[in-house]
Parts: sequence; C-alpha cells; structure tokens
Amino acid sequence: MRTYTSPEEIDAQMKAEKERKKTEEEEGASVNDNQSDDKLTASGSEDSDDDVSEKRKGVEGLIEIENPNRLAQKAKKVTEIELEGRKQLSRREREELEKQKAKERYMKMHLAGKTDQAKADLARLAIIRKQREDAARKKEEERKAKEAAQAAAAGAAKGIHSLSLK
Repeated sequence: MRTYTSPEEIDAQMKAEKERKKTEEEEGASVNDNQSDDKLTASGSEDSDDDVSEKRKGVEGLIEIENPNRLAQKAKKVTEIELEGRKQLSRREREELEKQKAKERYMKMHLAGKTDQAKADLARLAIIRKQREDAARKKEEERKAKEAAQAAAAGAAKGIHSLSLK
C-alpha cells in the first residue's frame, strides 16, 4: 500500500527547512549534513516520518534530494518574462520566420499584380472576360432575332386571320 504525504506535512517540512536556513544564516557558519539533520528533527513537527530521524546510509548522506513538487514557485516579474521571450532563435525557427515573411511579401506583390504569376492570371482573366462579353452579346442578338421572328410570325398570322374574316 502506498502512503502519500499530506499537504499539512509538506507545509510543516517547508517551514522547518525555512527555519533551519534562517538559523544557519544567523549563525554565519556553515553546518555539515549531520548537524542540519539533527536541527531538522529537533525543530520539525511530530508528523514527520520515522525514516527522516534515522541515520542515512551510504551515499544518501552526501546527496540531498529535493522533491520538485515541494519547491515554492517564484513569482516572475514582467521584465524577466520579456527577457526570456527575446532569446536567440534556433536556426530552424529563424528559417521558418524568414520563410513566412517571404511568403507574405510574395502575396502582397501578387495581390498588387507585380509578379509573373499575377500578370499571367490577369491576362487569363481578361481573355475569359472578353469571351464572356462576346457570348453575352451573341446571346442577346439571338434573343432579339428570335423576338423579331416571333413578332413577324405573329403579324403574318394576324394578317391571315384578318384576310379570312373579310
């Protein structure tokens, strides 16, 4: 069965560490690991685990391991954040930005009609527009001719009808 450290125990341990650091700073002398362990157990709360009070074996006494989840988050200032954001770009990032800017420049020139592709597109559009105008004109002429033919046929039918009545 796993046992987890409660938030209250973590807070108590953090306070004990802060007190230990304050006392070390006040004394002004460096304290070795054995004495700091003694202070930790003396000033720590009764909720701390039994294995903390045990003497560390082997290399454990030399290496101090900290739980990254116990570290207090430092508040960052806006100026620090801006400085972190202006780091040197990697080669790939720099090339990606240059590629994006070049694409934007090309699109501006293309919309202005200054590129070869834009000129070809505009020429093609002009040809298509002219063909459509011609087709619309031809369709209009055919419609007028059809109306004239229908009017002539209606007039002839009317003339035959009037002859038959006489």
